[in-house]
Amino acid sequence: MTDTVASTIVTHLERRGVARVYHVPGESFLGLLDALHDSPIRLVTARQEGGAGFMALAEARLTGRAGVVAVTRGPGAANASIAIHTAYQDCTPLVVFVGLISTHVRDLESFQEFGLAAWFGSTAKAVFTLDHPETAAERVARAFEIAESGRPGPVVIGLPEEVLVAPVARPRDLAPAERPPARYGDDALAAAARALAAAERPVFVVGGDSWDEASAARLRRIAEHAAIPVVSDFRSHDAFPHSSPAWVGSLGFGRNAGAAEAYGEADLVCYLGTTRRDVLSDEYTLGGGEATTIVVGDDADLLAHEGQTTLHYVAPPGAWLDGLTELAEGSPERRARLQRERKAYVAWSTPAASRVGEDVWRGEVFGAMQRLLPDDAIITAGAGSYVIGALRYLHHERPRTFAGPRNGAMGMGVPAAVAASLVHPDRTVVALAGDGCFGMNGQELATLQATGGRAIVVVIDNSGYGTIRSHQERHFPGRPSGTVLTNPDYAMLARAHGIPGHRVDDAADFAPVFARALDSGSSALIWLRLDPIVPGEAA
Repeated sequence: MTDTVASTIVTHLERRGVARVYHVPGESFLGLLDALHDSPIRLVTARQEGGAGFMALAEARLTGRAGVVAVTRGPGAANASIAIHTAYQDCTPLVVFVGLISTHVRDLESFQEFGLAAWFGSTAKAVFTLDHPETAAERVARAFEIAESGRPGPVVIGLPEEVLVAPVARPRDLAPAERPPARYGDDALAAAARALAAAERPVFVVGGDSWDEASAARLRRIAEHAAIPVVSDFRSHDAFPHSSPAWVGSLGFGRNAGAAEAYGEADLVCYLGTTRRDVLSDEYTLGGGEATTIVVGDDADLLAHEGQTTLHYVAPPGAWLDGLTELAEGSPERRARLQRERKAYVAWSTPAASRVGEDVWRGEVFGAMQRLLPDDAIITAGAGSYVIGALRYLHHERPRTFAGPRNGAMGMGVPAAVAASLVHPDRTVVALAGDGCFGMNGQELATLQATGGRAIVVVIDNSGYGTIRSHQERHFPGRPSGTVLTNPDYAMLARAHGIPGHRVDDAADFAPVFARALDSGSSALIWLRLDPIVPGEAA
């Protein structure tokens, strides 16, 4: 059988160990779909390209390897752009195949034609078009290397329709490049060790997707011994075990006072896998006054870092921590400060009946989840004020147990749960979605059922776009405009997909419903109805 461009692409995907390709089919890449027909790679068919992209992004977040998504030209690529932007801002590796028009009708305003580089040049690490059959496999191999190396991110590959089925006379079997992690000797790390030992108020800031249990455990030993508090970048809170006495919370939206003190008053900040970005620093108003700044990560250019850099190590955090000289035991002053910040975090992250307002339902709902979920449960989410409760009350003990967008993209919770249930079919997966968030990709319940996945979907319904409504109230009090939603019966919608649906009208009744869903062994949707954000304007 003659090799084609499409078959050489699939061969390379198999060689890389790609387990799944998420997609919405299109006539522009039929050749690739045909080449996948006899491949062990699972083809996961989503209902919308944005959902497919979020599935691939979640797979990357949970595995540390590039997720793969395939979409068609024009409208399909437009729908997938939300996942590409998220992967770029979140520094998550993603390879996006986009079917294109045939080359002989290019630049003629042809049906669904668009400029691939013009669309994605500012939100992708690289954009390729496979115009030459003999070098197609090399370009695909290069795309994966770019996506996964340095600062990770998305790479977009254009697939002209007729090129996919073109013969390849001399197909190349390209093994994935080996990238041994950078290792620094004792001399190179001595300056960092001395600075960490000498600082009075040091802090570690963790982030990124490269954390695993070994690297988290190594940081835990160092931080607890040296009495150095650990905080996380926004929505990177699963990188470090929350049971550690060194953990004092995450930065960014919904942060706690202990984390803000640890970061804002530090005289040494050591960034591990992240940098000083706008969200974690409250738009650069928190922190930045430290005497010493250490940055450790794969990004040699520090594109997203604002502020000084005293020491810069281009290495994964785990490799850097492995080489770090054991630090001296923390001073009594450092230990007292850490204990104070930890106490503030524990009080803040423990539901209390005495709290009033929104924290009552958040404490009821997420407190119940925390009590009932196993330590290795995976939480997926989109964006919205509902996520603040998860960041506050759900505690993570293992890296790669949370998949949500750091760029504020809505609609990721349900599609991310599809991917999580396929990557880890033996683990509990919970998808969180506000009513606005669910409306953007809730159709992927059908994909969850079609793939045989299992997830508990919690739809938190306040009849509106709650985050935007809160901003309106601050800037234009008493004048709600354009933020109210009229919603369907979500329990009935779930049942229409073959998924048990449960309606909960009082947060106090959530725990037993959630417990039964956990015990059922199947997917379930729990519709939690809250008071409308604008009373009287929505049911």
